[in-house]
Amino acid sequence: MATFKFLSFLILQLFCILEVANCQGVEVGFYKKTCPNVEAIVKQTTAHYISRAPTLAAPLLRMHFHDCFVRGCDGSVLLNSTKGNQAEKDAIPNQSLRGFQVIDAAKSALEKECPGIVSCSDILALAARDAVELINGPTWAVPLGRRDGRVSILSDALKNLPTPFDNFTTLKTTFGSLGLNVKDLVVLSGGHTIGMSHCFSFSSRLYNFTGKGDMDPNMDQNYIGRLKIKCKSGDVTTIVEMDPGSFKNFDTDYYTMVSKRRGLFASDAALLSDTQTKAYVLSQVNPYGSTFFEDFGESMIKMGKIGVLTGKAGEIRKHCAFRN
Repeated sequence: MATFKFLSFLILQLFCILEVANCQGVEVGFYKKTCPNVEAIVKQTTAHYISRAPTLAAPLLRMHFHDCFVRGCDGSVLLNSTKGNQAEKDAIPNQSLRGFQVIDAAKSALEKECPGIVSCSDILALAARDAVELINGPTWAVPLGRRDGRVSILSDALKNLPTPFDNFTTLKTTFGSLGLNVKDLVVLSGGHTIGMSHCFSFSSRLYNFTGKGDMDPNMDQNYIGRLKIKCKSGDVTTIVEMDPGSFKNFDTDYYTMVSKRRGLFASDAALLSDTQTKAYVLSQVNPYGSTFFEDFGESMIKMGKIGVLTGKAGEIRKHCAFRN
C-alpha cells in the first residue's frame, strides 16, 4: 500500500510538471522579486488616463469581465485579429470596449522596468481594479501570476459571454459553469453602476418585447417613457447611462434602480425574479448598511481566477495585441 501511494505521488508530480497550469495558482505579491513596482506602474498609468477620461473606468472593468468569461482570464480579449482568424475583440459584444491604450501604455512602461516578466492578463486585472478605485469604488488585493493565452476566436465570445437579454436561468447557468455562484452573479451585475449602453441592447423592452409591439411589463412604465425619448425604434447609435445620474461613480445606486424596476437590461430585471438575488438587491438599497463594496472585491478576486494559465502554460506577450 505504501509503495502504491508513493507511485501515485510520483505520477501526480509528473503530471504537475507536464500540466503546470493545473498545479499552480495566482497569488498576491507574485512579482515582488521579479518586478516589485508592477502595481505602482499600472496604477500610475491607469490614473493618468482616468483623470482625463473618467468614463474609461467602465470599459476597463468590462474588458476584464469579458476576458475572464471567454477561455479564462488570459488576456485573449486584447489580441488583434490575425490573417484568417477573427479575434474575440471583433465580436459584437466587444466592439464597444475601450481603453486598450491604457493596457498598452502600462505594458510599455513595464517592459522598460522589467522586460518579459509581467503578463498582459495581469495588467488588465490590475487596471480594472485601479479604475474602479479611482472613481470612488472599492479596492481589493489582486492575485497575480497569470500568463497570456495564444488563442482568441470571435465565436468563443459570442458563445460564452452573458448578454443583456438573458433571463435568470441562463445567467445562473453561464456563471455557474465558470464556478461563480448566485451571489457572485448579483454582485458582479452591480458593475452596471458605471458606464453607458447602446439603445439596441434594451430597445426590445421598449418597443417589441414579445414580438407583438409591446413593452416589457417588468420595467417601470414611466422609465420606459423617458427612454423612448432618447431611443427611437431601430436606433443603433445612441448611448444612454446605465445608472442615470450616477454613471461616473461606483456606488450602490444600481441596486436602487433595479429595485424600482428601472434596471436597463432584461438581465438586470432578472435579478428580481429569484428570491436570493432579489433579497440581495433590496439589502443594498440603503448605502449605510450596504456590503456591496466588500462583496464586489471578493467576487472580482474569484472571477479573476477563472481558467488562468500559470507556470509554463501560455506566454508573456511582448505586445498585448499580438502573440509573440
